[in-house]
Amino acid sequence: MGVSILSSTIPPFVTAIATPSYAAVAPARWSPCPGRIRCRASPRATHGTSEERLRRRDLFMNGAVVLVGMAALVSLQEAVTSSGVSVEDANAADLIQRRQRSDFLSSIKGTLATSIKENQDIIPPLLTLALNDALTYDKATKTGGPNGSIRFSSEIERPENKGLSAALSFVEAAKKEIDSYSKGGPIGFADLIQLAAQSAVKATFLAAAIRKCGGNVEKGSLLYTAYGSTGQWGQFDKIFGRTDADEPDPEGRIPQWDKATVQEMKDKFSAVGLGPRQLAVLSAFLGPDQSTTESLLATDPEVAPWVQKYQRSRETVSQTDYEVDLITTLTKVGSLGQAINYEAYTYPVKKVDLSKLKL
Repeated sequence: MGVSILSSTIPPFVTAIATPSYAAVAPARWSPCPGRIRCRASPRATHGTSEERLRRRDLFMNGAVVLVGMAALVSLQEAVTSSGVSVEDANAADLIQRRQRSDFLSSIKGTLATSIKENQDIIPPLLTLALNDALTYDKATKTGGPNGSIRFSSEIERPENKGLSAALSFVEAAKKEIDSYSKGGPIGFADLIQLAAQSAVKATFLAAAIRKCGGNVEKGSLLYTAYGSTGQWGQFDKIFGRTDADEPDPEGRIPQWDKATVQEMKDKFSAVGLGPRQLAVLSAFLGPDQSTTESLLATDPEVAPWVQKYQRSRETVSQTDYEVDLITTLTKVGSLGQAINYEAYTYPVKKVDLSKLKL
């Protein structure tokens, strides 16, 4: 299943580039200016009428642009070929499956957003639930990660997951509703836990925008739409089709965040390929009180600059640095050790019996 990026997404360079027009440009008069180099036209350059000179210039400019465009196209072809990426034409079935997954994902987000709006207190434990499910990933053995294993009673009852039962119950209730309208099979816990965290993060972004508008919901929503980071979630949304674990992940892979030192937190993050920057931006995921967590993180010289950076960013209208880095980090965390099934949640399309159509 592939998409031809050369044939379907890149317009022909010759037809895509507008021909520059010089006819409407009046010749500029030369006026001496101190400190600038003065150039005089060569007598040879004055042969022919003004219109003929402009036509020759047009031909030269267009020819140069076309040659550059062709060179870029050849370079792109070579890059794609050397990368080993399969270049094929997307067929109708591929497009239908993408639309099915996209529609299903939109419905899931709607369900989660409505449920979270009705229960704002669930946001902090939802964030920690997603983080603790994902950070069980072990690079050496390629096990663990965001696989939904935290749903098992023997894992959710561990000390590091204390206080997360309500978040798991929230996810289970949402799953029942989502499964009732799914056409492509039940939603996996691995996907739903991470999507719930995404919806929770979006809710915090929107709430911040509303606060900056003095509590006006309409103006806050407009502010978030205009300046927010809604367009940054593309990569996260592609990680849709994770595989659920069949058993709990091994113990001892997640610290108790409320008792851990900053160094212990840094060591855990480092073990999965994350650093002080990602630790700082995920401060809201490490406990119910983000301010308290950030105060602790700020005692570490490596983490403190990032804590301060994101605190300043949250005071701006758009929160750009904070929101973009948080989305980027959550995307990485949500894909640790996962092989994505891009056909998940698709289903056969009912064929139309043309013989029964009355035309």
